[in-house]
This record gives sequence, structure tokens and C-alpha cells, in this order.
Amino acid sequence: MILNHPKSLFFLLLFFFFISQICQAQPAIDGYKCTANQTTYPCQTYVLYRARPPNFLDLASIADLFSVSRPMIADPSNINISFVNSSLINDQILFIPIDCSCNFVNTTFGSISYSALNYTIKSGDTFWKLSAEYYQNLTTYQSVEVANPTLIAENLQIGTVAKFPIFCKCPNQTQLQNRVNFLVSYVFQPSDNLSSIASRFNTTTQLITDVNGNNPRASDTIFIPISRLPLLSQPINPPVSPAAVPLTREDDRKGEVIGLGIGLGICGLLLILVTGLWIYSRNLLKKNRADKEFKDVEKKQYNEKKEKGSMKKDVGEVSLLAEVSDYLDKYKVFGIEELKEATNDFDERLIIEGSVYKGCINGEFYAIKKMKWNAYEELKILQKVNHGNLVRLEGFCIDPEEANCYLVYEYVENGSLYSWLHENNKEKLNWKTRLRIAIDVANGLQYIHEHTRPRVVHKDIKSSNILLDSNMRAKIANFGLAKSGCNAITMHIVGTQGYIAPEYITDGVVSTKMDVFSFGVVLVELVSGKEAMDEEGKVLWGKCEGILEGKEEEEKVKRLREYWMDEYLLKDTLSMESVLNVMNVAVACLHKDPSRRPSMVDIVYALCKSDDFFFDVSEDAQSPRPQVVAR
Repeated sequence: MILNHPKSLFFLLLFFFFISQICQAQPAIDGYKCTANQTTYPCQTYVLYRARPPNFLDLASIADLFSVSRPMIADPSNINISFVNSSLINDQILFIPIDCSCNFVNTTFGSISYSALNYTIKSGDTFWKLSAEYYQNLTTYQSVEVANPTLIAENLQIGTVAKFPIFCKCPNQTQLQNRVNFLVSYVFQPSDNLSSIASRFNTTTQLITDVNGNNPRASDTIFIPISRLPLLSQPINPPVSPAAVPLTREDDRKGEVIGLGIGLGICGLLLILVTGLWIYSRNLLKKNRADKEFKDVEKKQYNEKKEKGSMKKDVGEVSLLAEVSDYLDKYKVFGIEELKEATNDFDERLIIEGSVYKGCINGEFYAIKKMKWNAYEELKILQKVNHGNLVRLEGFCIDPEEANCYLVYEYVENGSLYSWLHENNKEKLNWKTRLRIAIDVANGLQYIHEHTRPRVVHKDIKSSNILLDSNMRAKIANFGLAKSGCNAITMHIVGTQGYIAPEYITDGVVSTKMDVFSFGVVLVELVSGKEAMDEEGKVLWGKCEGILEGKEEEEKVKRLREYWMDEYLLKDTLSMESVLNVMNVAVACLHKDPSRRPSMVDIVYALCKSDDFFFDVSEDAQSPRPQVVAR
């Protein structure tokens, strides 16, 4: 037989060795299972990332990949803020902040611990390439396929937004008590061993093996338990360009000749420029005289055409297209006839709320917002945000005939939080669902406050601008009043009575703390079931003063149950400690001094400490059941 031949046997053994090495090098496929109520989910943690050519040798590209700002990477990575725009060196190590959550995937996988990053598919992208090369095995293509059940891996459409689950873990209570504040996601390299990793991170081998076991494989994501990030040794200056290399004497002489030539060239260029300016100024004077005569005639013709209405389309189309030209390659541009067909010519029966219509295009439902031409600022804000707790903009349309603009959003099935709290008399949300909604909104606000540069202030947080999807998960909508940048002063006060922060009304101060105040009002709505302003014009937040006074917890709980809690919640099985915790957060948000209000980072952390922050998992769904209390 051929196997009896020594060479054949040798190659066969070599083949099996090669296959075994490949198999050993495969990273974890399913991700890392978690149970939300057994640890401190969600949390902020870090991943270790290596700058690599050709696409990721600068902070801007890496920041865009992870949806964070450059300073958010530069600070923990010990990079001088002056050099955030400079090139990095190959394999330069960076710490990148991520938000880690326990996410239900499906009944097969259960819940997986990961940070969900959105990536827009480009030409040539595959799940494997993006997982292994772009995200450097911080996830796997198998996990990406599971996280995107509606996408076909072999037929990815350019422009599609895919979810990339970056593996992470949050410390449990025992680890926190032992001063383990972070579990840093780290991809195990072929040259690594546990002792070298422990030394690099100022931790112990035992702590690493307690979390990961003692036999990690190359390309596996492991988690390094640390109390604080180690100080990375980074290059003091950006990489030296060839022009900065010292010259020899011979080079000096050449440099002098070249310098002289350049100097003469500049003098000649200046002479030509001066002459050109003189000729241009003479021609401009002549042109201005001719223009004046021409404009008199043109003005007369314009007025005549305006009276007939023939100028409307031409002027409108040019101005509208000019303002949105920067967004034509970022969003789908719908035709006005397409939107009219989708909404039965904007039938009033299809109005969701205000001037927002429900429309069906190619079998998909959308929310179509009709507005006069004032959408430029909203488009500018929306193109820089991308988060699961913000309503996603799908595209837009301009109608030069009527000078209207239409923003086409994803359709969020279950309507607004306002309708569930104040209009729906058949079913009411139970406490766990209300708490989940509060955390979703807090996560969305934390994203626009902390992860956008400049920061975005929504300016109109209210229950009617919080939408609930088919799984009763919350999304923040309506960025029509949003402002990019904060700590500004305005004399134009806009917003909804009952939610507006006092400092904004009195002094016109625009800051993230005004969103915090409005969020506090929403929290009080969730607990009380009452509207932000009653029929007599009295604001709900004004009645909160003194509700939590006193040292005795029992007295506070009694006061909450008798005077504040929604009667439907009294029928629910819940933890009064959880309700008290939310009211404590609400009262802190409603502090009249904006500097005394907590940040959204603190708010998310405080809300997630609740004992009621866990959910029943449906066998037929991929997310928590919508939970309601029958009337």
C-alpha cells in the first residue's frame, strides 16, 4: 500500500499536524455566555487594539471603526492630545473604550456578552475579512452571522448596516469587591504566554486563569482583570517624515541651490500674481458696470416670472439640492412620487403623529416626516450618530414644487411611550418593562452626550419622542431641535412645557444637563403614570420636592406608594427598592442647579444597579417579552 512508503507516511503525519494547528488556532465561535442579573451589566470597558496598515494607522480611522472620538482613544492610550491627527506606527497598542452588555441572541445561543458596533458594508467586505482583519479577531465571522440573521454572508449589499458583536465581559460583584474594575478584551497572540500578559497589565497569572482558564489559543479573545489601565509607553513624537532626516554636507550644497531656485520661482510667481490681480481688478470694474445694467433687466423679468409662478421650481430645486449635496452619498434619496404612492398621497388616515406618516415602500414600512425646508440641521446631526437606542434615518426626499423636505425613518411598531403611559387604557407597562425603557433612553442619551464630537444636545426629550419597537425596547426620536455643541446661549427658547430645564428658560443656556433634566421628568412619568403638565398648567416635576425627605426608607416607600406610584404598578410584583432607586435618580436629575445634576454615564450606572434589571426570555422571540399589566 502507498501508506507503507516512508515519504507518504511523513507527508500524511505532516498534514494531520498542520490541520491540528489550524483547528487549535480557531477562536471561540459562539461568544461568551452571560446572565444579566448575575453581574454588573451593562458596563464600560476597553479592548486592546493594534494600529496596522493599510487602513488603520491613524486615530481617525480607528475611532470611526469603533464609533468613538479620537480623544477617547488618546487619553487611555497615553497619546499626547496634540498628536491625535498624527500617524501611528505599525502594531502600536491602543486602549479603546466600549459599552458592554448582556444581549439575548436566540434560543440556541441564549444571551451573549458583547458590545454591538454598527458597520456600513463597503465594496469587497466580507464578514470574515472584517472580523479577522478590521476588528482583529475581537469577534468572529460566525458570531457576526448569528447577530445579523437577516443578512446573507455570501451576498452583502453595499450600504447595509451590519452589527458586529465585539466580545467583552463585565466584572461580577466578587471581582468588584476585589478591586477588579475592568475586564479588558485582549486577543491572544501566537507569541503570548499568560505570564507575559500578566506582567504587561500589572496583574497576576492566577487572576487571568480564573477568568479564562489556563489554555487560551491563538486568536481567542481573553479578558484581563485589572483595577486600572496600565500606562502604555507610546512614541513621544509622531513618526519622523523623510524631510526631517539630517542632511550631509553635499546635501547642504544641493539644498542651497534648490533653495535659491525655489526663492526665484516664488518671486516670479508673486510678480505674475500681482500682474494678474491688476488685470483682474480692471476687468471686475467693467463687469460690475455691466452687471448693474443686467440686474435691472433681470429683476424686472424675475418679478414677472414670479407672478406667474414659473420661477418656483427652478429656484427651489437649486437651493434645496445645494444644502443637501453633502448627504446624497450617505442616505437613500427617495422620489416624491415614490412617497406619495407609499402614503396614498399623504392620506390623513396614515398620520402617526403631527406631520409624520406611515408609508409602505417595497413591502417595508417607514415613518415619513413631512416638513418645510428646515431639515438641514437635523440631517447634519443624524449623519454623525448611529446607535441602537436612536431612531435610524433611512433616507430623505426633496420636493422643489412645494419646497418641502421629507425625512424617511425606520418604522417603530409600538408607538410612543406617551401613548402607553397616558392613552392606552387596556394595557399598561409593568415595572420591569418601564425600567428597561428608562435604561434604553439613558443609553441613547449617553451616546449623544459622550460619544459624539462635538457633543449633541437633543433639547426635546419627552415621552412622546420616545418610541417603542416590537420588543418594547426604546428609541429616541425627533432630532428637529437638536444642537451640535453645548454650553451655548440662545435667545430663541424652544421645547415642550413641563420638560424644559429652568436655566434654559431663564438664561437660554444650552447644555447636556438640560437633557438630563428632561430625562428626570420622563422617569417621574414612568413611576407616577402622570403627564408632565396637568390640565391646570402645573408641571409634574414641581411636585417632586420633598417626596424623598427623611432618613427612614420605610417612610419614603410609604409616601411613594400612597401619593406617587401609578396605580397599575401597585398590582405588579416588583421591588420597592428598585422604584425608590429610580426616584432617587429622577430627583437628582431635576436639581435646579445644572452643575449638581448627574451625567448620563452616572445615570446609566445607577439605573442598572436595580434588582429588577432582568427579564423573562421568550422561547419564540430573540429579545425580552413585552410585559404589560392588564387593567
